Formats: sequence, structure tokens, C-alpha cells
Amino acid sequence: MATEIRALIVDDEALARRGVRQMLAAHPDVSIVGECRGGREALRALDSLQPNLVFLDIQMPEVDGFDVLRQRGAERMPMVVFVTAYDEFAVSAFEAHALDYLVKPLSAKRFQNTMQRVRERMRMAEATGLAERLAALLGSKELPAAPARTDPARRSPAARYDRRIVVRSAVGEVLVDAAEIDWIEAADYYVRIHAGKREFLVRGSIGAFAERLDPREFVQVHRSAVVRIHCVRQFLPSSRGEAVVVLRDGTRLAVSRRRRAEFAALFRDPRR
Repeated sequence: MATEIRALIVDDEALARRGVRQMLAAHPDVSIVGECRGGREALRALDSLQPNLVFLDIQMPEVDGFDVLRQRGAERMPMVVFVTAYDEFAVSAFEAHALDYLVKPLSAKRFQNTMQRVRERMRMAEATGLAERLAALLGSKELPAAPARTDPARRSPAARYDRRIVVRSAVGEVLVDAAEIDWIEAADYYVRIHAGKREFLVRGSIGAFAERLDPREFVQVHRSAVVRIHCVRQFLPSSRGEAVVVLRDGTRLAVSRRRRAEFAALFRDPRR
């Protein structure tokens, strides 16, 4: 007999709770036992409602999602699906410990895949393994602070992009200003940031990383390279459709044919 899924939804935004509720409507084996608007309410509901699955928002005032885990304790937590509007620092920590997560706005396909994993884990009775992963997450140096929520409508265009990048090094976390970055290259499942004489390796795809940077300052010239426009000293087009950019330190990077026109327009913009 299949395990009944008793879900608790925890999010301080009514619209976000409704989104999860609507997604769960397509799963008849799931009963929503409650909804909470914050971490304190969630801690009480975990005792009284006894859910075996929690959709837990990370960014909440006063008691955030990580605080719920800390106060409750990994060994007493049911299965957790993290919900976050930020897929940068937090998600890398979730992936490192094999935890499920959803990024707002929710995707129906991604939600379906998450529910399949939930059912598989319940069938395999991985309660012990889950507690160990949660404990590892809580004790990990990778655990980020929950970012403060900012209303996107109130952000300026520049504020929508990262001005500083947190990277991990042998001596701890390092903040790299976007203005210090010369160029970025793809390196398998990582990207390598070149900032002057320094280099940093960050897990992720170059496409996702490029979306974090202001397109008025950075441009992807090739599927494996992003450059800061002000670092380019020469643009050398070719009659064959390809081109090369030369950076201020002498680095030469290919510009793909389909990105050549876009880069040329930015490079020649007299306002720069």
C-alpha cells in the first residue's frame, strides 16, 4: 500500500502558497494538512499536524527556513522540499547534500519531477539518510544566510544583477566585485572567473552565470566565454564570419558567428 503523503506548505507569501497548492491538486495521493505563514507557525504545525513532506520557503522574516531546520533538528524533520526565489548560493548547498528544491516561479515539469523523487524516497524509506543529509547541511560551511527579499518591481535595472560574487577558496569565502572580473570561461560543470591575476572556480553553467551579470557590462562572445566589455582592447573581425577579441592582458578569445553582430554593436557604442 502506497504511503499517504501529508504535505505542509510553509511560505510567508499567500500567492506562493497558492502556487504550491495548485501544483499539488494534480497529485491525488497528496493531502495538504496545513499551511503556515512563517517559521514559528511551522514549528508548531510540525508537532500538531505530523506531515511527512514539507514545502519550506527559505526567505521568511524573523524565522526563516534554515532556522526551522536548526530549531527542529534534522532527526525530527520530515522530508523537505526547499522553495526559493534565489538559485545561486543556496541551491549549490542543496545539491551537495542531495536535497530537493524548487525555484520560484514554480515550473509544472520541475514540480512533477520533484514529486516523483518524493515518492521514490518514501518507498525506499530513506528517513535515516535524509536526517544525515539535513544534519550535514546544517553543519556545512556552505550553508548560506537566507537572502533578504526585495520587490523586483522596485529594483533599478542595475540592481537586478549581481554586483559582488561569493566564491569559495582554500582560505574561505571571498567576495569578488563584478567590476574586477575580466572574463569568465566554461570548465566542465564549473566556470572559471578571471579577475586580474586571480582565478576562481565556481560550480555552475556559464549561461546561468551570465544571467547574473549586467548585460550592459558583460557579453557572452562564445558558448564557453563571457567578457567584460571594458576589458576588450581589440576586436578583430574575419571575412569568414568569425572574429577574435583581445583583452587588455593579451588574452585572445574567439567570437562565434552568431554573437559577432551583438558584440560589435556593444563594442562600438560611443556611450561606453
